[in-house]
Amino acid sequence: MPRRILQGTVVSDAAQKTITVLVERKVLHPVYKKVIKKSKKYLAHDENNAVQKGSVVKIIEHRPISKRKSWMYLETVTAGNDSGQSAKA
Repeated sequence: MPRRILQGTVVSDAAQKTITVLVERKVLHPVYKKVIKKSKKYLAHDENNAVQKGSVVKIIEHRPISKRKSWMYLETVTAGNDSGQSAKA
């Protein structure tokens, strides 16, 4: 079975080796027939802490790494502009 690949925006890179990715999708409401936005946050593993907040990235489905983390960082689509707020050591 092929692994899913999602694209989203990094909203947090505060945790070590973990990024939080916000994935938005558009769906048609079944009754009102209006297109609405739905969003979901995924925790993804970033081994090298290479991604900054605000970047648009692709993540791929992976075996469970921890309780909530079962996605892996794949590649950066566009780099984010981190304003120096993050204090990574």
